[in-house]
Amino acid sequence: MHRKHHRGRCNNPICCPPNVLPTRVAPTRVSPTQEVVKTNIINTVVPHVHPIHTTTVNRHVIHNEHFFPRTESVVNQFVRGADRFPMGTGGFGGNAGFGGTGGVGGIGGMNRRRRFGF
Repeated sequence: MHRKHHRGRCNNPICCPPNVLPTRVAPTRVSPTQEVVKTNIINTVVPHVHPIHTTTVNRHVIHNEHFFPRTESVVNQFVRGADRFPMGTGGFGGNAGFGGTGGVGGIGGMNRRRRFGF
């Protein structure tokens, strides 16, 4: 079995050394881009302020109570009136008695009561 390498170039039936040609660069073949996802986790604190204002209203309800206290007083007045002698009398007893012609207790004398209004 004889093998022939490089057809027609080699006279030796066994094998010839290969001819090394300079390296050529072929046009670039670009495969579709493969997507690789690399995830970085970064923790961030965002403060949210929700202010609340509370107003306390103290409502004072005033209930007015009205009182009408009464006091009473009594005043007794004693007024001395003018002394009255009935007409025609002259004095004590008889003609000079307390009132009448008959002396003390006669007809027009002190037996008559005076009214003072109380």
